[in-house]
Amino acid sequence: MTAGDTGDLVRVRLDVAYDGTEFHGWAPQPGRRTVAGVLGAGLARLAGPDGASGLTVAGRTDAGVHARGQVCHVDLAGAVWAKFSGTLVRRLAGILPPDLRVMAATPVTPEFDARFSALARRYAYRVSDAPYGVDPLRRHDTLAWPRPLDLAALRATAAGLLGEHDFAAYCRRQPDRSTVRTLLGLDWQREPDGILVATVTADAFCQSMVRSLVGAMLEVGDGRRPPTWPADLLARRERAGEGRVAPAHGLTLVGVDYPDDPRQWAARAALTRRRPR
Repeated sequence: MTAGDTGDLVRVRLDVAYDGTEFHGWAPQPGRRTVAGVLGAGLARLAGPDGASGLTVAGRTDAGVHARGQVCHVDLAGAVWAKFSGTLVRRLAGILPPDLRVMAATPVTPEFDARFSALARRYAYRVSDAPYGVDPLRRHDTLAWPRPLDLAALRATAAGLLGEHDFAAYCRRQPDRSTVRTLLGLDWQREPDGILVATVTADAFCQSMVRSLVGAMLEVGDGRRPPTWPADLLARRERAGEGRVAPAHGLTLVGVDYPDDPRQWAARAALTRRRPR
């Protein structure tokens, strides 16, 4: 089969960015404005009620969380793709609201699954510890922290969280869902403008995990907790009530990684489905 060919359907990868401020997360919710709801409505307006189906996202984001590297896939009717393949991004820009954009639309093979074929998700969390708070133009994506933060302390505590662990202390537990995750990368940088950025990469995340990790590390960074405290919490098998959850608006999904070889998409999806999640 050629890329995207599923008979009369074409699978299309959509690279999506959004300002999460006015969204109640990704997942559809009755009576609430969500990314999936608005994007699905935009696709239906362009493709017709039966022209787009199976909208699937790499990772659901919570209310208020942003994305500039979100990935999803959708199956379009062959006639729809034939008509709009060269203009889909531009046409969606004229339909979608300004806080949601499809940055690219690429036909892929039917084996591509935005959720299960993913190798890793990568988030960034922005924090300002400046005395004045946050630049007004970045107030929607940067947290103002009221105390000075020690970059060395943040990096030291981050190192102790890497690897495969049960992150139950940092997750909002859901019935019959595992809280074991592999943290592939966790580091802090201070940007030239003084903003501290935590970059967090994992095979997958459970709900509130990144914000809970950041909240714990910030308490170390401002001197209120010892550097070993966040790692010590990993011994817990239930959510740590004393740890704070960092506000949603500082968090942005910045990228999703997939196998470079399309022939590996199906194998990766099969492996992910077998793992307890």
